Amino acid sequence: MCGRFTLTVSQDEFIERYGLNKVTFEFQPRYNIAPSQMIPVIISDSGEKRAGLLKWGFVPNWAKDESISYKMINARSETVREKSAFKTAFLRKRCIIPADGFYEWKTTPNGKQPMRIVLKNKGLFSMAGLFDTWISPDGRKVHSCTIITTKPNKLMESIHDRMPVILRPEDEEIWLDRNNQDPELLQGLLQPYPEDKMFAYPVSPIVGNPRNDEPECIQPI
Repeated sequence: MCGRFTLTVSQDEFIERYGLNKVTFEFQPRYNIAPSQMIPVIISDSGEKRAGLLKWGFVPNWAKDESISYKMINARSETVREKSAFKTAFLRKRCIIPADGFYEWKTTPNGKQPMRIVLKNKGLFSMAGLFDTWISPDGRKVHSCTIITTKPNKLMESIHDRMPVILRPEDEEIWLDRNNQDPELLQGLLQPYPEDKMFAYPVSPIVGNPRNDEPECIQPI
């Protein structure tokens, strides 16, 4: 699964990386992003990239209540096309979740060791996601998203049995294009990212508490 990640860049770096005209929300570096929080997400609207804040934890539009979101922080790439909660969004409501690292907990003889996984170039990357809008009985709109996961690459195998789908930069436009509803083409993008472009290092156990959102979270130990 993918249950924590980071986005520690500046607003200017974020805007430049994704070719955005502007950001309409308060952007600040995040060192320990957790489920149920509002997170920056990018969608394509009439061919133009837009960034907004969505709740991490997918709530399909047909859900009876919002509580389902806690079980929907991830969608498995192997079943995303068939699962009732995700199959419509897979074809029509795809997004990318920007990050510059994610956390997983590695089992060691001394217990669980949190690891931060980044690209070797330390750059931003795009996790494949889905989004939807749910309307509560009182008319409140909840815009939410989920991160798609896949099998681990060789780097991740020793840490966890799943990893987020990280899109190649050249595939981001294909994923975001709402006019593209070719399930085979889209499914083909949901592959493990090359391990030779990634790096993992141990970090402090403080990342286990989502209230800790500070630079110390990403410091190597």
